[in-house]
Amino acid sequence: MKQLLEFFKNVFARIWALWGLVTFVVTFFIFFIPSMCTHLIADVNKSQNVFIYIAKIWMNVWLFLVGCRVKVRGKENVEKNKTYIFTCNHNTLLDVPITCPYIPGGNKTIAKKSFVKIPIFGWYYAKGGILIDRKSDASRRMGFEQMKKTLQQKIHVCIYPEGTRNRTGKPLKSFYDGAFKLAELAQTPIVPTMLYNTLKAMPNNKFFYLLPHSLEIHFLPAISPQNLTMKELKDKVFDIMYKEFELNNKKKTVSIFYLLKQLTSIFIIT
Repeated sequence: MKQLLEFFKNVFARIWALWGLVTFVVTFFIFFIPSMCTHLIADVNKSQNVFIYIAKIWMNVWLFLVGCRVKVRGKENVEKNKTYIFTCNHNTLLDVPITCPYIPGGNKTIAKKSFVKIPIFGWYYAKGGILIDRKSDASRRMGFEQMKKTLQQKIHVCIYPEGTRNRTGKPLKSFYDGAFKLAELAQTPIVPTMLYNTLKAMPNNKFFYLLPHSLEIHFLPAISPQNLTMKELKDKVFDIMYKEFELNNKKKTVSIFYLLKQLTSIFIIT
């Protein structure tokens, strides 16, 4: 029986992934022209703010269509008129659509340069990202300078410090130095950011697979780089994000046990 249910679940997930792909493409073309019109706004900061605002509307529509509602927590930790570096955990391809649009204010994400080659989508991708070829030292250096410039323009920078998707089975992979060198040099605070449940909606070990599932993004209190070395800052952010994951996981486990206990007591009473 369990195997049969798993079979039907896998079939449904592939059909749902097809629905997700079709609705992604259709909604992309609806929002593409308004998004590209933001290039016409002379003020770089305002241009990126409007671009992200449109991206959020797009993602609200698409995530609703695929049954992946997003809960945003910790907005109070992001002060208005202040620029931050957001460090996010990275598990699946679904992470990107729920980071950039839901970070308060204009932002750019460190992104793989190869994706810009995708026809039409590449133009959109380039507007929202700082493009880096990981195989090129020159590209990485140029990308780092672009990150500093972006912060100077009062635009947030979003970085996945694990580098690539986490396939270790652990809450986090070890962090690269980039985000923390940037914070140290630019003296810009870091907002540790946790994404939850994207792995349940889109597991890494299954091809063309998508399930409707509630998603969450948590913005934790900002960490100042002042009086911290790059390594101390990196270790501090890692520890905070790791502990937050464990705490969130523990809360969910406790709530499930509480629910089961309540249900059991009801049946015993009746």
